Amino acid sequence: MAKIRPGKRDLDSYTIRGTNKVVRAGDCVLMRPSDNNTPPYVALVEKIEADNRNNIKVRVRWYYRPEESMGGRRQFHGSKELFLSDHCDVQSAHTIEGKCIVHSFKNYTKLENVGAEDYYCRFEYKAATGAFMPDRVAVYCKCEMPYNPDDLMVQCELCKDWYHPSCVNMTIEEAKVLDKFLCSDCKPENDMKKSQNTVTTTSLTNGKKLLCKTLKVSKTFLAHAKLARIAHVLGKFLAMNCEVSKAYAKKLVDSHDKILKSTLETGSYNKLYSFKHIVNGFAVHTSPSQVKKIKRAAGVKVVERDRGAKMMTSYTPHFLGLPEDVWTQEGGETNAGEGIVIGFVDTGINPFHPSFAYDPVNPFASNFSHFSGACEEGPRFPENSCNGKIISARFFSAGAQAVATLNASMDFLSPFDAVGHGRIAVYKAIYPSIGTLADVVAAIDQATLEGVDILTLSVGPDEPPEDTITFLSVFDIFMLSANKAGVFVVQAAGNHGPSPYSVVSYSPWAVGVAACSTDRIYPASLILGNGLKVGGVGLSGPTFGDGLYKYKLVLAKDAVKADGSFPKTPPYTEECQYPEALDPLIVQGSVVICNFSEGFYNGTSSVTAIIDTARVLGFMGFLLVANPAYGDFIAEPIPFPVPGIMIPRTSDSKIISEYYEENVFRDKRGEVTKYGGSAAICDGRIASYIGRAPIVNRFSSRGPDIIDHDRNPTDVLKPDILAPGHQIWAAWSPIRNNFGMLSGTSMATPHIAGVAALIKQNNPSWTPSMIASAMSTTARKCDNNGDPIMAEGSDLYSLYTATPFDFGAGLVNPSRALDPGLVFSSGYEDYINFLCSLPNTDPATIKTATGGSCNSPFSNPSDLNIPSITISALSGSRLVRRRVKNVANKTETYLCAVQEPKGVRVELNPSWFTVAPEGSQDLEIGLNVTQNIDDFDFGEIVLTGNLNHIVRIPLSIYPVST
Repeated sequence: MAKIRPGKRDLDSYTIRGTNKVVRAGDCVLMRPSDNNTPPYVALVEKIEADNRNNIKVRVRWYYRPEESMGGRRQFHGSKELFLSDHCDVQSAHTIEGKCIVHSFKNYTKLENVGAEDYYCRFEYKAATGAFMPDRVAVYCKCEMPYNPDDLMVQCELCKDWYHPSCVNMTIEEAKVLDKFLCSDCKPENDMKKSQNTVTTTSLTNGKKLLCKTLKVSKTFLAHAKLARIAHVLGKFLAMNCEVSKAYAKKLVDSHDKILKSTLETGSYNKLYSFKHIVNGFAVHTSPSQVKKIKRAAGVKVVERDRGAKMMTSYTPHFLGLPEDVWTQEGGETNAGEGIVIGFVDTGINPFHPSFAYDPVNPFASNFSHFSGACEEGPRFPENSCNGKIISARFFSAGAQAVATLNASMDFLSPFDAVGHGRIAVYKAIYPSIGTLADVVAAIDQATLEGVDILTLSVGPDEPPEDTITFLSVFDIFMLSANKAGVFVVQAAGNHGPSPYSVVSYSPWAVGVAACSTDRIYPASLILGNGLKVGGVGLSGPTFGDGLYKYKLVLAKDAVKADGSFPKTPPYTEECQYPEALDPLIVQGSVVICNFSEGFYNGTSSVTAIIDTARVLGFMGFLLVANPAYGDFIAEPIPFPVPGIMIPRTSDSKIISEYYEENVFRDKRGEVTKYGGSAAICDGRIASYIGRAPIVNRFSSRGPDIIDHDRNPTDVLKPDILAPGHQIWAAWSPIRNNFGMLSGTSMATPHIAGVAALIKQNNPSWTPSMIASAMSTTARKCDNNGDPIMAEGSDLYSLYTATPFDFGAGLVNPSRALDPGLVFSSGYEDYINFLCSLPNTDPATIKTATGGSCNSPFSNPSDLNIPSITISALSGSRLVRRRVKNVANKTETYLCAVQEPKGVRVELNPSWFTVAPEGSQDLEIGLNVTQNIDDFDFGEIVLTGNLNHIVRIPLSIYPVST
């Protein structure tokens, strides 16, 4: 067996040579270039380590200067601007010559003085493709130019928009001496020819920088192509729980057209949608100057810029205990969820998939008197696609087409995940090329009108709104409207984990779903010629002989054509990306070792290319092994059409490397003369059910919930609940395979929708908040071993004990959710009172956005009657109130207990109570700070009934002072 050499040691810090400056992971540093005429490179330090010879290395992620990008430096790029790239590297720590600070763009614009060490970043950059994230950027002025903080600009005193002096016929010198400015749209007609005598300016030269409302535009703008904005305009809030007549709907549409025709110039706009069912408003595509006119138009209440939207991209029913516990209660698998309509706002659906097939022996019921959907025909969606399982299908694309040209060869594709036995109504609003919230809210509007019971949003905004608090964005107001209409709204929490404050599901009227693994794993393994077995990741068949026969083992870079034109350096050879580079006489019939190296980190290499190379050259199989120079990598089971296995740990790849070198013969030049090693790949398609589960996935977005674009925390627990979202077999496009193994909170969300359908079927009169409460208070906080649920951290293979900011109330428990004992209930008026109790909001703003009046605001936002208590800044003491309702069919006595968060004393009143069926009980929870711990800490209240009902209420408290 090969000798195991000492491995690398992770270091906490490194002191820069000749200084006392200490560098830690997460710091930004200046790195010495090879050319003295080149400015220092800027990099983000991700890891510091020492090898067995005590050489200190740093793993870095490079920042690119604009001139280093494919598009080059543009007019709006500032002198201190950087792009955070996906280009990773390993460098000697001795090349670090200093530290620097890379600010967010917003924080940079707040700096009073900009030092030599200060930079800013507003884009992430993909080095291989030249793509930017976000692909939308703020623009100003009539020239629609992104802001360059090096430039002086003037601000209109009335509309608050900013302009370059040259764009308003003014010199820099004239702008500096004036202190008041009105743009041409805001000037009275008789003042148009008068000279201006004042101006408000901003530039880096006077230490003040632009900080104002911004405009979202598409990626096309980066090429200096003019592009207009989309504005959502909300008027009067409509009454819910009643059908809006066609006549009244037409009246609203006519009013929208009247506003636009009387306000805007002909040909200057394109109305995308009229929202006329749950919110009175419209979406319009127009120019910045026209938007200012809309803001001033009579009857217009709110204008919000459109934001991007994207997907938050079986065995799991058994993992949740559905067949044994719940489906039996609901009449068996064929009837569970029957009569409930689930509306999916998603990427569409493949109607030909076997998951949605029509069974003439057991046809689907067709009596849905409360639902009025319809099927819209289109490419690959014929008239007969709605078969009883799929009962409605529509698509919304005006927002996407307004900001991009859809790709006809791909934008009709519709991968989708099936859930439960409820009926499916599909509302396609996201396309592979693009997604916008304009299309998403149009879908919500239509789905609510048609009468869906449950609305599943596996989509979400790219980022928090900039011009309002999160709860009052157009997207969240539409979800509030759907909730008021009796629709249970479930939303993906987001895929931006494990960073805190990363959830994109904000509001208490929508259930935000986090994602976790199940106990199903697909173990894959490699058998070396010496009999040693090495574990890995893969989802492929075995090499011929199912492990009984072993095949020649070849390192890809040892198989380069002697007369080839490809260099013996990555990414061409060791990553197996190009069949032209390898000698087929060597690799044919062999198991080839490919390295996971630089190309995979910068996005130029792919597993697909390895598979193509393997097919062309006739590999018996391939290994994709971790490169010790780059460290471990994350690997997910991917179905391979050829035998293959990924070895993501460097400790395992070293074993393979040492075995290979011990059995290969080389000449004096290092060329291989004989390959002595052999290996076989075992079958990786056989599932095993021995894994620890659930574990909160690394990608799943984390709390705490935020109230604004600056990500300040608020008194709502997010995410709400945890469901399987990792390695989920889902219905997929026929262009690829019928099923795909997908991961994401978009995979977790349909599980909660399915459980909600079962609860709704069992309790038709329950409100959305009661359904949410039933799932929350009965959720599991322990894994299948009886230990606390764990969560994946930032480092590979790292785990920590999960908190409510990772999993909300815990893992959904369907069987107990059907019989929760007690529920918490909140309605529309409660949500309005919650909004009215938020800090720094006023009644007029609430009424403008929602139509609701602040007649009885809560003392604190934490008084909203939801099944959790979150306080983002507890100072001194606070009394929190809750009310529970007995939904069981017997009188029950509950004993109250509490696990206190650190630094907080919790007092419950009453300490026990008896409640009859349909009866209610008020609870008072006194919270008192005993110690300032300068962070959130967690606990829970447990109500234990004498009839075996257990109700859990998570506590998330940040004590700030005594």
